[in-house]
Amino acid sequence: MKRTLLALCATFSVLAASAQSIYDFNVKNDEGQDISLANYKGKVLLIVNTATRCGFTPQYKELEALYEKFSSQGFEILDFPCNQFGQQAPGTIQEIHQYCTANFNVQFPQFDKIEVNGANEHPLYTYLKAQKGFGGFDVNDQRGKMMDGMLRKQDADYDKKSDIKWNFTKFLVSRDGRVLKRYEPTDNMADVEADIQLEVNPVLSNIMARRSVRKYLDKPVEHEKLETVALAGINAPSAMNRQNWAVRIIEDQNIMADVKGMTRNAPNLICVCAPVDGRFDLDAGLLGENMMLTAQALGLGTCIQTGPIRFLTTDEKAKAFRESLDIPEGYKLLYVISIGYPDEQPDAKPRDASKVKYIK
Repeated sequence: MKRTLLALCATFSVLAASAQSIYDFNVKNDEGQDISLANYKGKVLLIVNTATRCGFTPQYKELEALYEKFSSQGFEILDFPCNQFGQQAPGTIQEIHQYCTANFNVQFPQFDKIEVNGANEHPLYTYLKAQKGFGGFDVNDQRGKMMDGMLRKQDADYDKKSDIKWNFTKFLVSRDGRVLKRYEPTDNMADVEADIQLEVNPVLSNIMARRSVRKYLDKPVEHEKLETVALAGINAPSAMNRQNWAVRIIEDQNIMADVKGMTRNAPNLICVCAPVDGRFDLDAGLLGENMMLTAQALGLGTCIQTGPIRFLTTDEKAKAFRESLDIPEGYKLLYVISIGYPDEQPDAKPRDASKVKYIK
């Protein structure tokens, strides 16, 4: 029996370690059938371990409200009942489903009971915990303080481990399968809703997903996509609609070969020029933001750079590059945007919300 358990443990560990995406996992539905999470590609997911006899069980009502609000926009809740925390999810999955339907009118998918910690934990949860570890309870919140005190009595170092701490821990997953956030059961559901809103809205999710990409596949961007990026750029606002910018997009791979070392080795380059007097730099910046967000929507990566400008405008090795730009008289090369198919998925850098103040 012990050997069987160890073998099962090893198998689960291998499955989780070899997974490249959340879509690599299979789970069992409430009828015991294997379901591939690949069926949920393109949807925003909230994955939750639940229990029917927990102090947090009323969150089922809030979860159902989220589902009803956002399901038409490509949002799904995946519910995995788990009996590991205080034995608070007793009964079969059918009994649990009947209870949740009768008491909370739950409409989102409920899957077979699983374990989320320990020797028999489901590989899906091994993966989720590896992607987003425990971030701590808010001890300024009464419920967070209670949970911290209870768990610290059991294990003084509980907060140093990525284990699921209790029922109704949640993971938010983007449309492309990235595990974005982990929420503890004491976290404010209004914050969860705000994050879901950012993901389901295509404009907001595109803004939130954009990253500076510094590694690219050796594959030039199709001309049609570059045209779309450029069109979005020149539709940016400008002072009195003067459109004081000049855009040059390098597709010639011979020219790119001369400057690749200075442009993140991207297969293509967008060069943005503005008047020398600098009065229209803001307009050029808005143009660039439009182009980068459009590239993101088309599955492309970008990185805006000003560092290489001196090399590109003065170095003999970049002579062919400069001549190809045909910069209008009275204009200067302001910045360049590396663009191509990304060969990396950078994590989001922290943002300082304290920089924003609301004057009421």
